[in-house]
Amino acid sequence: MPSFLRVLRILYVAFRFGLDDLVLSSLNHPLANGLRWLIRLGMRPRAPRGLRLRRALESLGPIFVKFGQVLSTRRDLIPADIADELALLQDRVPPFPSVQAAACIEAALGAAPAQLFAQFDVDPVASASIAQVHFAVLHDGREVAVKVLRPGMRRAIERDLSLLRIVARIVERTGPDGRRLKPREVVAEFDNYLHDELDLVREASNCSQLRRNFDAASGRGDLLIVPEVIWEYTTSTVFTMQRMYGIPVGQIDRLRAAGIDIATLARSGVDIFFTQVFSDGFFHADMHPGNIYVSDRPETLGRYIALDFGIVGSLSEFDKNYLAQNFLAFFHRDYRRVAQLHIESGWVPPDTREEALEGAVRAVCEPYFDRPLAEISLGQVLLRLFQTSRRFNVEIQPQLVLLQKTLLNVEGLGRQLDPNLDLWKTAKPYLENWMRQRMGLDGLRKSLSKEAAQWSQILPTLPRLMHEQLSRPDVAPKLLLEMTRLRQSQEQGNRLLAALAAVLALAVGVALWALTR
Repeated sequence: MPSFLRVLRILYVAFRFGLDDLVLSSLNHPLANGLRWLIRLGMRPRAPRGLRLRRALESLGPIFVKFGQVLSTRRDLIPADIADELALLQDRVPPFPSVQAAACIEAALGAAPAQLFAQFDVDPVASASIAQVHFAVLHDGREVAVKVLRPGMRRAIERDLSLLRIVARIVERTGPDGRRLKPREVVAEFDNYLHDELDLVREASNCSQLRRNFDAASGRGDLLIVPEVIWEYTTSTVFTMQRMYGIPVGQIDRLRAAGIDIATLARSGVDIFFTQVFSDGFFHADMHPGNIYVSDRPETLGRYIALDFGIVGSLSEFDKNYLAQNFLAFFHRDYRRVAQLHIESGWVPPDTREEALEGAVRAVCEPYFDRPLAEISLGQVLLRLFQTSRRFNVEIQPQLVLLQKTLLNVEGLGRQLDPNLDLWKTAKPYLENWMRQRMGLDGLRKSLSKEAAQWSQILPTLPRLMHEQLSRPDVAPKLLLEMTRLRQSQEQGNRLLAALAAVLALAVGVALWALTR
């Protein structure tokens, strides 16, 4: 019964915001057009389709809001106007009662907040679709932030996901673009995102890894501050971390008033992004202004502070090499190399014509190079490349889609801080230096040192293995003799079959001659 009522609620919201018109108009069929006119009595919604979709998702609740956010990152699949509108979805929802939060903490940690903490703020400081955050103080005086998962989230998520899967199957079978949009794959991707965010231990481990990548020992401690995880107060439903103090990165007037150099801050954001992607292959993939603060403490003034680690991306060595070479080929306007990289990567069918792909890439990139460098958007170039790749049946990898979304966030954030920020100019020397370290003598030395442990075990055994191999009897003459016998047997069999075929043909000929006399 609750599921049936939920379906009715979804149908009502869809009709209220004209989503039926959006779906039926995409079918481009006389029957669909007639049904569309009948449902709306000839009246069409006035608001743009992206705005209507965004408002409908907001009305359906936090799970659908989160789905819209994930869908907005798939600009390789959906039209730009819808993606732009869905990107405006805000993850601000009313908090759940503090009594429930306290009960969740007690169930997870085995004691009430009053016993666990010297001080616990019952009023949440932030509330999102998946969890909400309370400030607290430990008994040893450390200030912390306690993230508590919303009660009943798993049940609500499974209910709505089952409905989304049904809708995805319908869209895939009815719409002309259904298969290209891959609705079931998008829902599966959303499913993975949601279940990752539901496990706060996973988020805490992401936080811990990112903190280690930017600690003092890494030599990058002056770039990014990541809170410490309080593991003894962390479970799958409660995540306790060090409390951070700073200014939201979008509040530029406050940043200037605090004496922070805005231009330097913008360049530092780009450095942090490329360091995460190409040095670590592990990056914060939700870098919108709500999750990024800037420290206003005298000892760490101007450093970025990262928050909310539910969505992170990871890249293999192959991905990093592929991306770096692609970016450098763009910078040098070597479109043939870009096409070759796509084919070599296996993401384009092997029968793709190299010159055709080169021409498509040139059409994407060349208009941007005729503009002033400060007006060129690296994220938009990557986006256009993904969109162009549709007609070449390129399989866009999920980790690259996440990277593209993060790059757009970083570039937008950087341009918000400094409108003259030139991401291309900032990125090019970084990538060239990275490629030299990877491909030059430094890269060879690092690779050898990384493999030294394996080689130290293998090298002592090589003489014995070579001796065993050389001591084995030579079986080549026997193999050659067997192959000769097999060939002779095959030839003899072929001759026998030919003789039988001749005899059979002669017998058939004699029989036909006898019948005709």
